Amino acid sequence: MEYPGAYYHVINRGNGGERIFKSDRDKEKFLEYLAKDNERFAINIHSYCIMTDHYHLIVETPQPNLSLAVQWLNVSYATYYNKKHRRNGHLFQGRFKAILINADEYIIQLSRYIHLNPVRAKKVLKPGDYPWSSYLSFTGERKLQDWLETGGILSHFGKQRKRTIQNYREYVEDVDIEEIENPNRDVTGGFILGGTDFVKWVTKKFLSSRKTQKEISQLKKLKPKLSIKKIIKAVCNEYGCSKEYIIEKGRKRNIARDMAIYLTRSNSGMTCENLGKYFGGISGTGITMRYNNVSSELARNKRLKQKEKRIRSQIFNV
Repeated sequence: MEYPGAYYHVINRGNGGERIFKSDRDKEKFLEYLAKDNERFAINIHSYCIMTDHYHLIVETPQPNLSLAVQWLNVSYATYYNKKHRRNGHLFQGRFKAILINADEYIIQLSRYIHLNPVRAKKVLKPGDYPWSSYLSFTGERKLQDWLETGGILSHFGKQRKRTIQNYREYVEDVDIEEIENPNRDVTGGFILGGTDFVKWVTKKFLSSRKTQKEISQLKKLKPKLSIKKIIKAVCNEYGCSKEYIIEKGRKRNIARDMAIYLTRSNSGMTCENLGKYFGGISGTGITMRYNNVSSELARNKRLKQKEKRIRSQIFNV
């Protein structure tokens, strides 16, 4: 998913967990290619970290060309590496991973997480002891590479350079390494890191009007997954009944139960088999049948449709 001005967290690993950097010269060569990549494709590198078997980048693309830029980088480095180490075959593990990020919300968290990667891996005690990340350029302990952009991230930490650097250093180092969570835990649909508004914007701009199978699959991934508890509560409020009335099976014409089954199958992300267990031990096929029945009824019953809309307004807080 590419557009002008997009930001990405790019990750690539060695094929089968293989080492992709065996020496300091390999890492130097990768950085040389990264510099050429910046010049050739006009991408901006905001942070990087080179580990033994993988690398991390935060990349901004003024032009929508991330795939071309990263592909050129990987092919160029792999060609060098295979020739130097007298090997054949794929160096990297399939296609690189690129997570589209809302930079305003996540770029400083990602930068810290990337710079602490060597500490988490127990290669060094402090991020400043590791020479193969951009951290030393951020702290002024190494001359800033022409192709590395530190200003965007540091602008979040003040205006005076000396104080800004100190603030960033404290942000990265004055933390409990065991308590910092990977920002990518918040990724939606496997490829978007941002709040609800950002996800909605991406969905509307790039996916909602497309009809290919791949894009339909992506849309399904982007649908919010809600807890059964929240859905059941909203159904109970609408029908004036208890949770037990909805969950227990055996009652005839239990419209509230059927509506709950319909909405949980649509929005909870649970399998039909697990939903069947939740709703009193019915089969996954039974869940699907009730879902289809309600779906058909909603198409012709305006009163039921209004009830569904009111329940959804409670669930999604709209």
